[in-house]
Amino acid sequence: MLVGHSGSGKTTLVEALALTAGAVNRAGRVEDGATVSDYDEIEHRRQRSVQLSLVPVEWGGIKINILDTPGYADFVGELRAGLRAADAALFVVSASDGIDGATRMVWDECEAVGMPRAIVVTHLEAARSDYTQMTAVCGEIFGADDPDAVIPLYLPLHGPPGPDGHAPVTGLLGLLSRRVYEYTSGERVERDPDPAELALITDARARLIEGIIAESEDESLMDRYLGGEEIDLKTLVDDLERAVARGTFHPVLMAAPATDGARQGLGTVELLELVSGGFPTPLERAAVTVTRPDGSARPDVTCDPDGSLVAEVVKTSSDPYVGRVSLVRVFSGTLKAEETVHVSGHGLADRGHEDHDVDERIGTLSSPFGKQQRVLTRCIAGDLACVAKLTRAETGDTLSAKDDPLLMAPWTMPDPLLPLAIEAHSKADEDKLSQGLARLVAEDPTMRLEQNPHTHQVVLWCLGEAHQDVALERLRTRYGVQVDPVPHKVSLRETFGAKAAGRGRHVKQSGGHGQFAICEIEVEPLPPGSGIEFVDKVVGGSVPRQFIPSVEKGVRTQAARGVAAGYPLVDVRITLLDGKAHSVDSSDAAFQTAGALALREAAAEARIDLLEPVAELAVVVPDEYVGPVMSDLAGRRGRVVGTDQATPGRTRVRAEIPEIEIGRYAVELRSVSHGTGRFARAYARHEPMPPQIAEKVREQAEKGT
Repeated sequence: MLVGHSGSGKTTLVEALALTAGAVNRAGRVEDGATVSDYDEIEHRRQRSVQLSLVPVEWGGIKINILDTPGYADFVGELRAGLRAADAALFVVSASDGIDGATRMVWDECEAVGMPRAIVVTHLEAARSDYTQMTAVCGEIFGADDPDAVIPLYLPLHGPPGPDGHAPVTGLLGLLSRRVYEYTSGERVERDPDPAELALITDARARLIEGIIAESEDESLMDRYLGGEEIDLKTLVDDLERAVARGTFHPVLMAAPATDGARQGLGTVELLELVSGGFPTPLERAAVTVTRPDGSARPDVTCDPDGSLVAEVVKTSSDPYVGRVSLVRVFSGTLKAEETVHVSGHGLADRGHEDHDVDERIGTLSSPFGKQQRVLTRCIAGDLACVAKLTRAETGDTLSAKDDPLLMAPWTMPDPLLPLAIEAHSKADEDKLSQGLARLVAEDPTMRLEQNPHTHQVVLWCLGEAHQDVALERLRTRYGVQVDPVPHKVSLRETFGAKAAGRGRHVKQSGGHGQFAICEIEVEPLPPGSGIEFVDKVVGGSVPRQFIPSVEKGVRTQAARGVAAGYPLVDVRITLLDGKAHSVDSSDAAFQTAGALALREAAAEARIDLLEPVAELAVVVPDEYVGPVMSDLAGRRGRVVGTDQATPGRTRVRAEIPEIEIGRYAVELRSVSHGTGRFARAYARHEPMPPQIAEKVREQAEKGT
């Protein structure tokens, strides 16, 4: 799997690796003319990867599934899916742009689970690129605990400087092999180093060998090396591969795409050799924990083609001709075309995904390659394939044998915290909106659909603005649904600031049956969370018993509609004191209307407070951004209630803040923390809104905005 920030060159590197491996022609395209990676129309228009893509290649008789992931933070869900499906990670860093905070965070995630990692430096052609400096930066950032675990395997061979003074990289100096690999001809040409090149190799080689030997399982190797013994190349390579596979040593390589007419890009052969020989095979992956759908224990499964079937949907997409297509990683057993499997989905109810256990017959199995789908008869443990026509399967679901249903726990996904309220553009769109949104959410577990009962808005919760834009574009182009974004509303409420009284008089005579109802009420505020309390204190039967529930229904209906700015009224006691009725003209409807009128009259004579929802916020950022974050929260009417250490080097800031102030906080925190912060929010309570802000809200309500 390739990991790196947007613009680091991941997709270009995928194309270069596929070209070198002979998977594509010299134009970098598959046989039907479609590009290998970023083939989706949305990616073409945006010139940016927005989804996980799979490019299988073969090198040295070994199949390599290359997973290209988006580098933009809004599509981290696709990255997490790639982490779930992959056995190792290639971190792609730009020699000219450096390493961003989000990439550091992904490195820490991989380190926590011991995933093997290597580093690839790109953009060597940039005028301000400096490979030596970048390898040093990689050692400082990725090797903070052990700088000797992040060491380059090759040095750059520079050609003559150009007009701008920049000397292009034309080849590699192999530190272990002590050989030179030139790419100036468009093919990899191997030769002996000249004396100057050998001197460069010798100086850097010693540190590399010491780093490899330090990870060796042969404890005598270091003593032999320090004693002057020449360690043979095979021993060094074997120890290197074992250390990389264990996730304790992280070699640094370089790569560049092939120039016009060339077949091999600089460093691509070396990179394919490392992946095929130095990264672990699926057989070396740790056993996968599974349970039965009811949660009961089940022995872990290993990567065995003859074992129990356990596969997971890591990505879901829709094809206009095929329908739903599921990208599946098989962890155990063998998945066969046209067989019936059990589909289990549990643990994502908070994202709008209902738990389900169903048997489904899968359609065609295929291996994706650009827009092509190469038909397969089976997919064995350790491999990935696309499955057609699984109508109920969603991202994160488990596929298993129908007579032995199993379940893998869903992987951790970031919470979508940026709201997007939408409305159907037309009646025709309204008819298709529900189905389109359901399909969209089924494809993307980082998106949550909410139909807010308080504001009556349809809200898509996303990870960022780019995530929102892609969601709207997919609704329009893939599902034919045009929607309009509207301002997102928070669930404000109203309450009485002091005791007040009101009289509701509903008397009409317009021929035929008349209407007569009079009631007098008293309204007083209650503590937060009390809701609406109705009390009957009528004496003497001035309001007949059968009409008292009618008064209560009327005041509760009016309270739900609001009495000042159109927000629900809460936390008040409404007491019915007196009233009048007519033996003929009084009715249930008349007393409902009178109750509502009485509540409105009481509100007109009292101070009505607007209550706003307050959220408990937990913001985790590197220590150096704690000050800016706290200042930013204070500017949003936030109250910091404490700080504590989340992890070494990262602080958790806990605050209470009005929800109206954090509608776009998912975007704004990214700016304040340079992409390194994350936060969680939870509803705490409603509390009075400051008068000056409440007045603006009332004015907007009166204008209907």
